[in-house]
Amino acid sequence: MSGAFALLHPPASPLPPFLSFNRISHFHSPPPLSTAGNQTGHTILSTMIPLFRMSSYVLDFWRVTSRRSVLISKASISTMTKDEESTGSLKKQLSKLFEKSLRITVPSESDVEPLIAACAPKFGDYQCNNAMGLWSRIKNKKDNGFKGPPSIGKVIMDNLPSSEMIEKCTLAGPGFVNITLTTSWIAKNIQKMLIDGIETWAPSLQIKRAVVDFSSPNIAKEMHVGHLRSTIIGDTLARMLEFSNVDVLRRNHVGDWGTQFGMLIEFLFEKFPNWEDASAQAIGDLQEFYKASKKRFDEDPDFKGRAQQAVVRLQGGEASYRKAWAQICEISRNEFNKVYQCLGVQLEEKGESFYNPHIPGVIEKLSNQGLVEESQGARVIHIEGVNIPLIVVKSDGGYNYASTDMTALWYRLNEEKAEWIIYVTDVGQQQHFEMVFSAAKRAGWLPANDNMYPKASHVGFGLVLGEDGKRFRTRNTEVVRLVDLLDEAKNRSKSALIERGKAAEWTEQELEHTAEAVGYGAVKYADLKNNRLTNYTFNFDQMLNDKGNTAVYLLYAHARICSIIRKSGKDIDELKKTGVLSLNHADERALALHLLQFSEVVEEACTNLLPNVLCEYLYNLSENFTKFYSNCQVVGSAEETSRLLLCEATAVVMRKCFHLLGITPVYKI
Repeated sequence: MSGAFALLHPPASPLPPFLSFNRISHFHSPPPLSTAGNQTGHTILSTMIPLFRMSSYVLDFWRVTSRRSVLISKASISTMTKDEESTGSLKKQLSKLFEKSLRITVPSESDVEPLIAACAPKFGDYQCNNAMGLWSRIKNKKDNGFKGPPSIGKVIMDNLPSSEMIEKCTLAGPGFVNITLTTSWIAKNIQKMLIDGIETWAPSLQIKRAVVDFSSPNIAKEMHVGHLRSTIIGDTLARMLEFSNVDVLRRNHVGDWGTQFGMLIEFLFEKFPNWEDASAQAIGDLQEFYKASKKRFDEDPDFKGRAQQAVVRLQGGEASYRKAWAQICEISRNEFNKVYQCLGVQLEEKGESFYNPHIPGVIEKLSNQGLVEESQGARVIHIEGVNIPLIVVKSDGGYNYASTDMTALWYRLNEEKAEWIIYVTDVGQQQHFEMVFSAAKRAGWLPANDNMYPKASHVGFGLVLGEDGKRFRTRNTEVVRLVDLLDEAKNRSKSALIERGKAAEWTEQELEHTAEAVGYGAVKYADLKNNRLTNYTFNFDQMLNDKGNTAVYLLYAHARICSIIRKSGKDIDELKKTGVLSLNHADERALALHLLQFSEVVEEACTNLLPNVLCEYLYNLSENFTKFYSNCQVVGSAEETSRLLLCEATAVVMRKCFHLLGITPVYKI
């Protein structure tokens, strides 16, 4: 890191403090991702529409409204019509206008939805891509009134309602309608956001309540690097949904029930005769405790017998066994919470034991529907197209993961009234969850159509690799403890700050907080910027680099914007009330348009469950700001007030991106 940062002087409305709790999770197949991995700010849908445009095919030019002055007066901010005053996704606002045109243009095709996508700047700002698809539907109908896609595009354009937001439309190629937004409207909406707050740009989703099931470590085992992706990805998905005004139930489905607890409890009784008084310090490292008990279980038949009997007594509710179980869980929980506190992750624990009492009733419901069948002594649900059945009761009468997951899904749908249940686990569990979801569809819990609600989704993710291309491990082949990895990131960040003399300039608290923000943020962003389905290589040097697409670079960019505003000596809150935003320079307009696309990017990231879409947007925002700042003097220029407002709008959106990614911003270099 060549830049140093400080968490000093946050904005008047700081981000809410992070809390911490527990869990590792799961998810259903998202929309096809064959092209999603290469998306930047574009929708997956837009990649399906041929975007070959030839300037020689430009057939028409239509001015929707007269060109308005780029300068915005304060009084004009509230002059928008009711529809145009709506906040949120710019793409949705355009879709509403084009939907009206489509209903007039092709009244017989009432199910056609507007296909609106951002386009290359040389063509405009956005594009309506309906003409070709419509022509394929109506070309064989008599008297359809059209000669081909271009004529459909022309009529779509002609039927578009007059709107303050659109400056002009042009027709290109096989019916593409290119849209240029009114620059004054862009400026007006950004200034309105500065006054009313970034929350007014929250996307509007179809659901009210969602469950995000993530993290999910196992009791008596350390959280390791394998839990990193589920915890970080799940937290970001939850944050984006919460920003979109969805009531999110953050669930930590910890592995706190099962046969291994008989082994652990019996070992606890044996090692600590006065186990009720044994402290966490006395028990020591739970991971080592688990290994020792497993070794004993595998090598000593007498101990194994006692451990198996202990499971029966635990599940039977015997008080001493339940109390020992609770003590082991609490020690683990405290260790998990140290990691969650570092990461700023909130979770509510509802582990396997929570659902255990509900399993018999759910199995009975499924049996009464004729879905559960006997197979080799076990009770199973057959899934169409899958060779192996879903075992819901083992041959020995015990329950398993499928029993618990089916019950958890039933509980979340019926008791918690969730409309979208999202499971964040590694891709290796994809088939398991697809089978659970298929069984739920057979039972009528979920609709057969995956595009309808309620629905369940599995969010799979790839591996964290070492530089040798294998699973990330320590030199002695042990799995890397997550708490050690986070400590290393913080310590490296702190060392870089000290090398640059910040220990002499800042208080120890400022140094500590900044090291945490940069170190933890670097680890998170290095994970989230990748398409979650891909493996990625964990490299401290790369993630802590202050150049390129890293959290350090982005935090530096934000701190620089804050520095520009401070150096102006102006009261930015006062400027929001009295200043005027104008976008006369091309780089000002490009930056402003990118800011205005924030809502639709968050919506895309939510809908497709892809945090990397937001990361790409944030990086591009920083690049757009750099270009603007290089070509447009801010402090001391005639446009200082306007450009300070554009700087502030950029900082506000960057901070919200950081918040959604779980990264703490820094304000001073």
